[in-house]
Amino acid sequence: MPSVDDILEHIGEFHFFQKQTFFLLTLLSAAFTPIYVGIVFLGFTPNHRCRNSGVAELSQRCGWSQAEELNYTVPGLGTADEAFLSQCMQYEVDWNQSTLSCVDPLSSLPGNGSLLPLSPCQDAWVYDTPGSSIVTEFNLVCANSWMLDLFQSVVNAGFFIGAVAIGYLADRFGRKICLLVTVLINASSGVLMAISPNYTWMLLFRLIQGLVSKAGWVIGYILITEFVGLSYRRTVGIFYQVAFTVGLLVLAGVAYALPHWRWLQLAVTLPNFCFLLYYWCIPESPRWLISQNKPGKAMKIMKHIAKKNGKPMPASLQGLRADEEVGEKQNPSFLDLVRTPQIRKHTLILMYNWFSSSILYQGLIMHIGLAGGNIYLDFFYSALVEFPAAFIIILTIDRVGRRYPWAVSNMVAGVACLASVFIPDDLHWLKITIACLGRMGITMAFEMVCLVSAELYPTFIRNLGVLVCSSVCDIGGIFTPFLVYRLTDIWQELPLLVFAVVGFVAGGLVLLLPETKGKALPETIEDAEAMQSTPRKYKENMIFLQVKKPDNLLT
Repeated sequence: MPSVDDILEHIGEFHFFQKQTFFLLTLLSAAFTPIYVGIVFLGFTPNHRCRNSGVAELSQRCGWSQAEELNYTVPGLGTADEAFLSQCMQYEVDWNQSTLSCVDPLSSLPGNGSLLPLSPCQDAWVYDTPGSSIVTEFNLVCANSWMLDLFQSVVNAGFFIGAVAIGYLADRFGRKICLLVTVLINASSGVLMAISPNYTWMLLFRLIQGLVSKAGWVIGYILITEFVGLSYRRTVGIFYQVAFTVGLLVLAGVAYALPHWRWLQLAVTLPNFCFLLYYWCIPESPRWLISQNKPGKAMKIMKHIAKKNGKPMPASLQGLRADEEVGEKQNPSFLDLVRTPQIRKHTLILMYNWFSSSILYQGLIMHIGLAGGNIYLDFFYSALVEFPAAFIIILTIDRVGRRYPWAVSNMVAGVACLASVFIPDDLHWLKITIACLGRMGITMAFEMVCLVSAELYPTFIRNLGVLVCSSVCDIGGIFTPFLVYRLTDIWQELPLLVFAVVGFVAGGLVLLLPETKGKALPETIEDAEAMQSTPRKYKENMIFLQVKKPDNLLT
């Protein structure tokens, strides 16, 4: 009996139905952007200083300019510890006393003001921004700055837990129902986060978003690759990720138009409710139905696809079988990922590269918000370079191979981070240019690790291998906020130095992997062990057929 791919060859591998479905699902991909990197705007930390009502009254009485007020009342200006002292400390002075002069008021105090004791901010802070963020509303600065790190870490923890749990549910109960449930929970928790009365409730709803949002993104990825024919799977997979980049550009524009975080959160969340209409627009995956021994329902959907594509269903193709014959059942084990030398090496290198890709990608985006300049334009320009990254991958992987472009992309990201450390702050345009180059490099590396991970494991542990390795990506995301925001407290460029080392190591390790271009997907442990030196017939177009668990295609 024919398979789904046999029928698609006759009724259209990428015709009207697939194009319509691809467009609808790419909207889902773009909508995931604010959850993954929205902290750049939601958690923006502007310049700030201690609030003191007495200072405000004295400044008004004396007619000080903003510069004079800062110079007279804020400690640490002009010193090496300027950032911490000026933002988190205040003079222990009663600014309401009438003896203070309007000209250098601290000079009349004992010690000419130079030995005045300092104390942490007591009441609140003054923020130099016309808008608001979760930082300014909940005062996540100074001693509470770690709470901003936690805000981003909990969503990555949600990614890690949700991808595994919902990935299983999607295999058990179907792609479509799990997609719709994740959309509903994601949209509802996003709205509740926007109206949260305090930090604790906001953090809870942020965690819930993490539990469902990335899993929903991956289910969309799986659906589109299961609806198209063999020759289109890699292309639609890459362009599904390009839609995420489009979401970055839209996010920059919306954030600029809505500088207040609650309105921004509502604006990027409410459109998610529209995805519930997919109940009537997108059918269940016929491949999943076949795997559940429901060929009749699968055939009904194939006839629907043929009708949408305006193609007749051949009379000889009126039944369906599974895409691959099932032989003797093999039970995968975590030990299989480290039992033999080559697979153990592949596992360790892939785990590190998933980890490094996540840290560099999220870290470089977060660092934009700390680098000064126009955060909206800087974010926009750096997002633009993700488009050529996708096209470079398409042009090189079938000509040059996977290994060298992958290694070079990691190295480019590392070199860009290292170069940025030594560029003076007054050459902001050059810093942004180099940062964009690094962003392009790590984007390529992220997409390459996604592709190659599925090509290195034998069939019976492919799902397990890619699931375990890609899960490390979310672990990296948990640590990234602490790495970025805490290291900048020591030195603004220290995170970039760490990123450079991480990128260089990742690029070097990639060169230890075998080239998979032109090689068959390994079927057994022996095949995987022999990949380093034995070329086999090219079967790349079977990747998405062999790998069915949603978690295997995380990015």
